[in-house]
Amino acid sequence: MTSVYEQMLLDAGIPTTQEGIQGAWDKLNEESDVKIANDSAWSPFWRLISAIVTTPALWLVNLLINYALPNTFLKDATGVWLELLAWAVDLERKPATKTMGNMLFTRENTDGECLVEAGILVATPPINGKIYRLIVSKNIIIPHGSISALVSVQAENPGTAYNLGAGYYTVLPEPINGILSVTNDPEWIIIAGADKEDDESLRLRSRNQFSAVGQYHHDAAYRSDISLFAGIQPDYVWFEHGAPRGAGSANAYIMIDSGKPSQEFVDGINTYIRDAGHHGHGDDMLCMPMPVLPHDLIVTVYHSGFLSDAQCQDLKDAVTNRIRYAFRENQDFMAITRVMPFSRFSFSRLSDELHGQLGDVQSIIFSLSDIKTAMELACLGSLTINLEVG
Repeated sequence: MTSVYEQMLLDAGIPTTQEGIQGAWDKLNEESDVKIANDSAWSPFWRLISAIVTTPALWLVNLLINYALPNTFLKDATGVWLELLAWAVDLERKPATKTMGNMLFTRENTDGECLVEAGILVATPPINGKIYRLIVSKNIIIPHGSISALVSVQAENPGTAYNLGAGYYTVLPEPINGILSVTNDPEWIIIAGADKEDDESLRLRSRNQFSAVGQYHHDAAYRSDISLFAGIQPDYVWFEHGAPRGAGSANAYIMIDSGKPSQEFVDGINTYIRDAGHHGHGDDMLCMPMPVLPHDLIVTVYHSGFLSDAQCQDLKDAVTNRIRYAFRENQDFMAITRVMPFSRFSFSRLSDELHGQLGDVQSIIFSLSDIKTAMELACLGSLTINLEVG
């Protein structure tokens, strides 16, 4: 099938195949005043001259069709070419950022003060074979009489993979004297970690920028400003019109890859838009975290019965982490469909995906039917995994 870029050359009268280029070369030779006489197909001289002309010409044609022309259009440009097109509409590729947030440290008793030093590591159990670690950012003292305190932490490395759901960060690789436990609460993230912006996300922002050219009074302009923040894609912003707080008012509901952002994270966006003047005259635009719709889910997994206790635990962990990925609580299982606002989440599809990835699963039964959402994001209220012999 002829691609659109090959058709562009054909429409311009440029041959795109070896036979076409050879034919054009033969025609030029026929029309030339200095005709090469020995142009037989069996002539070594003619075959050499034809190859010298035809092969480089074919290289150039393929360069145009497969690389140069696609990279001159936003739809297909990649890499540096796409960055140049984004620059033309005043955008730059967003860099990778580290997750920052607060962890809850709980100690054994309330007597005296307890120091949590900067540099202490907090880790997860293995998730799909990987361990994620956070680093305490600064010294925190849990005062006398307090059993716990929130401690500032930062991801060891940049990336969305560190934006994990509640209860994942529970391991202290090196025990701390007096500290009983550590965990991350549901809204622990202050700044969402992000990977270096990929081509598709940058393409989407660049396309939105054409609609945002006026920069005021319409969704595209606000979507452009909001998506400047790490972790937010243009299609992760939904608007509520109808003057919810009176004339000139609208709401923007925001989610990130890991689901609902914390209020503190959204407050930073509101400061940028409302206080720093990035809004239309008279506009009252308020950003809010996407509301969540909790669901208690019980999953029964049937297996062959020939698994050891360790293998059963591994299977349970594998199912748990994949379901938590589907509900945006981790970032490690890309082949599984995830919940979204204004959509239907299909448990039959999730079942197929789990069967495809976990050979030990003979059958899987969910306590819920499909979840339909509007301006809300489905999340797990509780998750119970039961293993049964099939």
